[in-house]
Amino acid sequence: MKKFIIQVLATIVGIILLTSIGVFSLIVINIIAFIPSKPVVKDNSILEINLNNPIIESPNDGIDIFFIDNENHISLKEILDLIKYAKNDDKIKGISLKLSNLNAGYSQISEIRQALIDFKQSNKFIYSYSNDCDQKAYYLSSISDSLFLNPNASLELTGLSAEVLFYKNLGQKYGIGFEVIRHGKYKSAVEPYLRENLSKENKIQLNELLQNYWHKISNDIISSRKITTENFNECVDSLYSFIPELALRYKLVDRLINESEYDNIIKKKLGFNDDENINKISPYQYNKTIKNDSKSNNKIAILYATGQIYTGIGDTEIHSKTFIDNINEIKNDDNIKAVVLRINSPGGSANASAEILYELLELKKKKPIIVSFSNIAASGGYYISMAGDKIYAQENTLTGSIGVLGMIPDIKKLANNVGITSDYVATNANSLYYSLMEGTSEGFRDVMGKGVEITYKKFVNVVMKGRNMSFSQVDSLGGGRIWSGKDAVRHGLVDEIGNFNDAINYAAKKANLSKYNLLTYPKPKSEWDLFLSIIKPDNEETSVIIKDRFLKYELGNDNYKLLQKLKNIDSGQEIKCLMPFEIEIR
Repeated sequence: MKKFIIQVLATIVGIILLTSIGVFSLIVINIIAFIPSKPVVKDNSILEINLNNPIIESPNDGIDIFFIDNENHISLKEILDLIKYAKNDDKIKGISLKLSNLNAGYSQISEIRQALIDFKQSNKFIYSYSNDCDQKAYYLSSISDSLFLNPNASLELTGLSAEVLFYKNLGQKYGIGFEVIRHGKYKSAVEPYLRENLSKENKIQLNELLQNYWHKISNDIISSRKITTENFNECVDSLYSFIPELALRYKLVDRLINESEYDNIIKKKLGFNDDENINKISPYQYNKTIKNDSKSNNKIAILYATGQIYTGIGDTEIHSKTFIDNINEIKNDDNIKAVVLRINSPGGSANASAEILYELLELKKKKPIIVSFSNIAASGGYYISMAGDKIYAQENTLTGSIGVLGMIPDIKKLANNVGITSDYVATNANSLYYSLMEGTSEGFRDVMGKGVEITYKKFVNVVMKGRNMSFSQVDSLGGGRIWSGKDAVRHGLVDEIGNFNDAINYAAKKANLSKYNLLTYPKPKSEWDLFLSIIKPDNEETSVIIKDRFLKYELGNDNYKLLQKLKNIDSGQEIKCLMPFEIEIR
């Protein structure tokens, strides 16, 4: 028996060792397999853009530790740059857009659209083909010289809508309560927990936001497709685009053809025979061929602030300690002459936002900071932008939300319903100021209320100083209300409508630079860097970052964000500068 047990244990140990070696080998093989060879751009090539993967802001967002999806590892800035480079590349004869469902915000799509408009000045062609086409994909595709659709496909063109889910009745049914403290009638992040429908104020701001977005989108499409406003509105209201023949009749597309026919059209445009292959190159491959010819030691730093704002360490969103480390690195690099702060954030922790702003203002004493808004720069995301010398936004950027809130959950009724009760003793009136079982004490509610008001006044004062406005002016635009970039410019919350490259060009002008290189912060990490840090993390921060990467890989991006919110539910008593609600405009 003893010998048998020893053999069994030895077998188990052997299996564990073999499994470990197998996993290790898999990681190494994946990394080696995806080390790209140097792509070559052939003569008479086309740049084929499909954008099947999410358009990311920071290059680090696209790194996958195990199964490396290199096609996903290309940022918005890189897309804009390679389109600009292709404009003057004699080997690139045109661009083929093969778009279906775009996982991107309308502000990002507008920036790519502008880059494609500039590309057309080279007199090179842009063709587009879709097997199925959602509204975002059509908005981008509409810039094409010719737009082709599969005869059996549908095209989504419906206008914009925003749907909000409400949980009040669910909470009451199962005994989950929420103590809510907020400033501003538009600070509606908590509405889903307090109401069964949209408040009047929330409906007003959502309607105005959608109208501004749609005005930009519809006018762009009408201009590109050269159709009348009346015909366009008839198509949208009647859903004609879903029927290919009607989409053709109303000039939303140019032809209904199969994909092989589309390829033959491109071959003819390039002067190829039918039996020749088209020289196609993807954005990722093409990006690898682009060289930075600048030899200057002068640099402009692009500092990405992407995601919700938290305190502490992490690189998946904006964590104050990690972000401030990047600020200090930029501040201490004498070769960096200016900074572009690229913001795509709904806000988050008020404390973390204030920490970050303070350090940005310290950085501003040494170098100019130009701010560029992406899809969202709201609440805490707008707060940190007050360090900027100038702020650029797109017309369809979502911004503002100058307001403060606190939301504190309790499960006392739920626990009681399943037979769980609690009791406590304390030395002072508010020793147990908050627990999930007992909720909040009266004293703590009073303190939180005062804290929210104090934080709101600090927020308004920061905006007053940053935007050179009076308290009443900022307060009238605040209260948690969100604005489109177009309205934000009109009200003085933003300086100018402009894209990412406009901000970079202005930063160069501000720093008196004619030649410069761009540096990205957080610094991009290669798959090999991540692999080495898995084997031997060099510090606590790296360990936390790697753990987050594993979780994000296992759970997927959406589930990972949900986990982050659940992890931070115990900080519900923390005052937040957070965008009024999660919104996907579609």
